[in-house]
Amino acid sequence: MPKHSHDPDPLDELLRPPQGETEEDRVIRLAQEAEARRRSQAIDESIKAERIEQKKKSVVRLLLLGQSESGKSTTLRHFQRLYIPSAFRAERILWRSVIQLNVVRSVRTILDAVSTVRPPPSPPSNDIQSPAEDSDDDTIYVPHDIEVLKMRLSPLHHVEAVLIAKLIPPSQDDSWAPMTASSAGGTLVSPYHYPAYHHRPDQRWHHSQEIFVRPGATSWKGVLAKSFPCPTSVRPNSIDDASSTGVTRDEAQQVLHACCGDIISLWNNRFVRQLLTKRKIRLEEAPGFFLNDLQRVTALNYIPSDDDVLRARLKTVGVSEYRCQMEAAAGREQGTEWRIVDVGGSRSQRATWVPFFDDVDAIIFLAPISAFDQVLTEDRTVNRLEDSVLLWKAICSNKLLANVDLVLFLNKCDILEAKLKSGIRLAKYVRSYGDRGNDVETACKYFRTKFSAIHREYSPLPRKFYGFCTSVTDTTTTAGILASVRDMVVRRHLKQSRLL
Repeated sequence: MPKHSHDPDPLDELLRPPQGETEEDRVIRLAQEAEARRRSQAIDESIKAERIEQKKKSVVRLLLLGQSESGKSTTLRHFQRLYIPSAFRAERILWRSVIQLNVVRSVRTILDAVSTVRPPPSPPSNDIQSPAEDSDDDTIYVPHDIEVLKMRLSPLHHVEAVLIAKLIPPSQDDSWAPMTASSAGGTLVSPYHYPAYHHRPDQRWHHSQEIFVRPGATSWKGVLAKSFPCPTSVRPNSIDDASSTGVTRDEAQQVLHACCGDIISLWNNRFVRQLLTKRKIRLEEAPGFFLNDLQRVTALNYIPSDDDVLRARLKTVGVSEYRCQMEAAAGREQGTEWRIVDVGGSRSQRATWVPFFDDVDAIIFLAPISAFDQVLTEDRTVNRLEDSVLLWKAICSNKLLANVDLVLFLNKCDILEAKLKSGIRLAKYVRSYGDRGNDVETACKYFRTKFSAIHREYSPLPRKFYGFCTSVTDTTTTAGILASVRDMVVRRHLKQSRLL
């Protein structure tokens, strides 16, 4: 229907001054309209500035993948130590309880192994035949001094229960995962399971299980922080000044301090070392090993160093996302937010990986090449190195990750070197290694070539290969590698965002 010229314009009606408006009312109305326009312009400018700032601010998403105990959590702690040092220092004291538990668990592993050996025979009486006359020459008895040490170290049972109660909130009482010989350095040959101690019925924990914690609001750090009223800015090695800072001398530390001499005697005992070798239990290769630092870590005023935090072992189950604005950022990287996702590496948790493949900038995949003679904790029929190779193939071939940079850390080269120097032949477990030299340089070169070939063959699209032979507990070397990785990831991210 055609619009007639006499039809009223609703906008004109709205903007027309009200009828009967006085001059005074007109001045007030115009002032109100001017103020409304000023506010509207301020809001528009604020939105525009926010959009510009959001455009400048970029988010880098980094995913850490690998099997359990491959070094993912240690790598994350390295990032925190290097690029958000104030937060890392603030949390360092909280790791003391974890290190205490690591020490207790190492002692318990030794005592469990000793408990499989027959106790010493009772002294013969006049009417009882001497066991030497009819005993089997191959029978091994626990020396009397070890039996004495076992009794003297019995307070560690209580310490372990106290530490578990501190680390696990009541809502996470189900935080358990099976621990077998492989998690204490056991090998593919002659897998060894530890027998259980007989505990009182009121004890709700079992020593043959490894505790794990879950990320979230009720994390173990939040629980422990309430029990440490001391300042969080304690210097790394300020042990002499610890008493003046108010560091809590907790019950567990007091017991460990009192038992330090006995633990050292147990660890250095010749019978114990021979027994551990026979059982193929290599505590030195297990994460959370501190038995060579007992004098220091059991001191009453002990404060964990950066290296101690990196070496500490605490299994995490679930997905942890850490958001941080790196303090060391500068230049083009200033304002960049990093989101580092650490996912569980056990077989039961790998199904949770795929949702995080979307919108990820780079993946650091950790393969512990020292585990060539070990088996998975959750499946003792699967070699750990073989499992890492299969995982690497799956990640390389995943079409969702076709355009994602993959960074490979062939980790635990220090443990690999120690194994090869001890006489363990790599070719015995990796047949394709052939007659190559049994040294760490040759072995690392071999593994890097193999993993690189897999990457080249299985990647859906051609892409660069970034491979490093690492020991993530080595702070100096790892710092340089992570700096290179960070620069590479940021450069690629900025290029994709058209900011470079």
